Amino acid sequence: MTRRAWLEAEPFTLVLSAGFFGFYSHTGLLHALEHAGVRPRRIVGVSAGALAGGLWAAGLPAEDLARELLALRRRDFWDPGLPLGGLLRGRKFAAELRRVLAATGRSEIEQCERPFVAIAHDVLARRTLPIDRGDLADAIRASCTVPLMFRPMLLGGRVVVDGGVSDRIGRAVLQPGERVLMHLIPSRRRVARNRAASVMPPLDAQVLVTPGVPALGPFALAQAEQAYTVTRRHAAAWLEQPP
Repeated sequence: MTRRAWLEAEPFTLVLSAGFFGFYSHTGLLHALEHAGVRPRRIVGVSAGALAGGLWAAGLPAEDLARELLALRRRDFWDPGLPLGGLLRGRKFAAELRRVLAATGRSEIEQCERPFVAIAHDVLARRTLPIDRGDLADAIRASCTVPLMFRPMLLGGRVVVDGGVSDRIGRAVLQPGERVLMHLIPSRRRVARNRAASVMPPLDAQVLVTPGVPALGPFALAQAEQAYTVTRRHAAAWLEQPP
């Protein structure tokens, strides 16, 4: 049995982990899944995973998603202001999200083609905040609000930031024994890597980690296409291998 056959055998949840600018790599996986005809029953996204997963869940084809992300330039989301908890206001990022989502005709999470959950972090309550209803762009933006880079976001009366602060792998919404395909972008901080491994719930899971993905950031986007391509090719081969 191949991993693709394992995924096709029964419904599964796709989990896309946090990983700063890892949405390029996540999109490579989504392209491979789409090409193989493999679709999850629901999608859980954290930070970079919420960006790629949320747009895909809304019905944006992986190829179109890749085209939008690879056309992204720093000026498209870079809107610094007076420091109020973060360098960037986040208004340009919000506008870009809504522009891309407009092509899908969907603006609410409940309208997505497949159930979608974005993972954010409630700052005042100091706990993970799963978002599975309401405005889709707001949910994605909340999950992607990287501390210090973006100002904290006010959502439904809560002060929220990037979901990766407390839950890099979306464990808060995963059930014991749940069938899961997890695309894990390892943290480059050893403490975070060890912590993620120690809190992994008991799942019936296939975990994909793509080797050789370059580190990306707002000042290092030149290798974005490489991150996407490396993952797409690796994931396509990985799907045809035994679990």
